[in-house]
Amino acid sequence: MNPPISPSAAPVPVREPVDPAEPAPPAAAVGLTRTGSVLHVRLNPSAQDDDVLSSAVLDALLAVLDGLHEQPDVRILVLSSLGEDFCLGADRREYQEALVTDPTGATLRRLADKAQRLCQALENTHAVTIARLHGKVVGAGLALAAYCDLRAGADTCRFRMPEIGLGLAPAWGGAMGRLITEAGAARIRELMLTCDEFDAPTAHRLGLLHKFAPLDQLDDTITAWTRPLARRSPQALVLTKRMLTGYAKAARTTDTALLDSHLLAAQLAQPR
Repeated sequence: MNPPISPSAAPVPVREPVDPAEPAPPAAAVGLTRTGSVLHVRLNPSAQDDDVLSSAVLDALLAVLDGLHEQPDVRILVLSSLGEDFCLGADRREYQEALVTDPTGATLRRLADKAQRLCQALENTHAVTIARLHGKVVGAGLALAAYCDLRAGADTCRFRMPEIGLGLAPAWGGAMGRLITEAGAARIRELMLTCDEFDAPTAHRLGLLHKFAPLDQLDDTITAWTRPLARRSPQALVLTKRMLTGYAKAARTTDTALLDSHLLAAQLAQPR
């Protein structure tokens, strides 16, 4: 047996001098806070200077959802944003850069496939997912929110599906099928084809928002959901979510979501 190390023999840690000119470490793409069985996940646009869903954000969200497999005691996940807006859509600059470095579109397809995996992870996780929306909720941001089980927004929210106006098909995360299931084919068809902006009361009528409230009361609205959900039987919550997800997927029997990354890559790779 080795003799115990005396205090005098123990190594003394050396503190490295701090260089005030050294840049601070980069901010995380998402912030996490847990309170009991509720996990708050906040998009952090300061990490990339934009309220968009970059590859780094998708990776961070996928890591969080993957980690929930080892945290069955997390019953509720609240998704929000620290930015001025909830989300302004996908990172189109990243898509263009991917095509410049790899004109075959393979890199772009891998980026787009992350969106598909993220939306499926949101839909399939055992936790009840809640989207807390404010500001602008655009394109892929709306798609991401649509995959949450419950959605509440500030009464000042503005929503838009701008893809066709940008010369793109709405091919992000397999969201078209989800949006149609949640809000109905007729209205989603109109909003996708016209790219019209719509407000929180309209989103509520469509079923894209379950509740809306003044921004300063939005957290109370979320708490009105999380507090009773946290008291429910975990087994009943998981089983009910699985049943609802199963019925929703059954309504999308011809879901072509797996083609979205190919559609997006093929369209962006076309000469303009």
